[in-house]
Amino acid sequence: MKIGVVADDFTGASDIALTLAEAGMKTLLLAGIPDEASPDCDAAVISLKSRTVPVAEAVEQSLKACGWLTAQGAEQIIFKVCSTFDSTDKGNIGPVLEALAERLDETSVIVCPAFPENGRSVYQGHLFVADRLLSESGMQNHPLTPMTDPDLRRVLARQTGWPVAHVPFRTVSMGPAAVAAALEAQKAMFIVDAIQDDDLYTIGTAAKGRKLLCGGSGIALGLPANFGFRPGPSTWTGVPGRGVVLSGSCSLATRAQISSYTQSAPSLELTADDIMNGTHTAESAADWVMAQTHDAPLVYSSAEPETVKAAQDRYGQSVVAERIEGLFHDLAAQLVRRGVTRIVSAGGETSGAVVKGIEARTLGVGVRLAAGVPALRVDDRALAIALKSGNFGDEDFFATAMARLAGDQ
Repeated sequence: MKIGVVADDFTGASDIALTLAEAGMKTLLLAGIPDEASPDCDAAVISLKSRTVPVAEAVEQSLKACGWLTAQGAEQIIFKVCSTFDSTDKGNIGPVLEALAERLDETSVIVCPAFPENGRSVYQGHLFVADRLLSESGMQNHPLTPMTDPDLRRVLARQTGWPVAHVPFRTVSMGPAAVAAALEAQKAMFIVDAIQDDDLYTIGTAAKGRKLLCGGSGIALGLPANFGFRPGPSTWTGVPGRGVVLSGSCSLATRAQISSYTQSAPSLELTADDIMNGTHTAESAADWVMAQTHDAPLVYSSAEPETVKAAQDRYGQSVVAERIEGLFHDLAAQLVRRGVTRIVSAGGETSGAVVKGIEARTLGVGVRLAAGVPALRVDDRALAIALKSGNFGDEDFFATAMARLAGDQ
């Protein structure tokens, strides 16, 4: 193993696993920290559910994952976070990164969530989503981690006792040597600008020999070449059979995908009130799915921000989140037992619940379904899944992803 990744959620883990696999590395996605030694691979991505847990718990999980990866021989660790830097003023990005740096004895850390292919860029230390600042992108309405400050230097500085410095685009444009020199200036976490893929390849070259980096999946673009890897063909063949789309994301992109998909596929909406009062249960939703003649119906709990906020006010933010995740966990488990072989999951928290519900342990990385979203085969079973971050994919994503999971495209 050359590269090890500690990912703070499941969709982010699959996102960076695709980046490493497409660069020619044999990559495994692991659902949680294994108890045993790693199967043979060039890169391993450990998916945690640490983005919104208490800080101490996130640090403990991340250090344990890091320890397992380095024990398997990983020479470089990436702390994978969302490309919209989802966090609160308390963390968990800063505290986890600080703990990892101290464990690995690293004194300067590259931090860059840029993912230009999906419209995320960092310029002058500020994070943009397409042509909007992060705070104007819709992320300011996130139900768990609202992002209201686009200046990553300020965001990270509120989370860590380390100095937070900046490597501006002008330095990045001068090439890897200039970036590497800037990183030696002081002990710090460095927000590094990147507005196009070439910038990420520059950063990757500059990171050769570094023990720790932090960012979105784009941070991994230039790293495999440092170890001599080159892109190769995919061997994905697909899994036929019944499918289902499960969505708990409330992002703008996912809501547009739901609107598009429901024009041709049956759908069942699970409102927060329905879930809280027991109108819909995992069993009743599973019965509905299996009764449909369409080969991939949709079950969703994705609402407008105002609706989500009202439900949180009525029942409590954490209570609503736990009940919704619990339902998707149990629903996924029931559907797989009833013969569903393809699952598309939208949203980080939903995807974490789905992976746990189907008791996945090791996922092989297959073909690209969209930027940042691979097809995944579960434990060598006849079960294929896709874990989509809320804001990823075009409006037709659900339909095209289902087809590719089956090997039809």
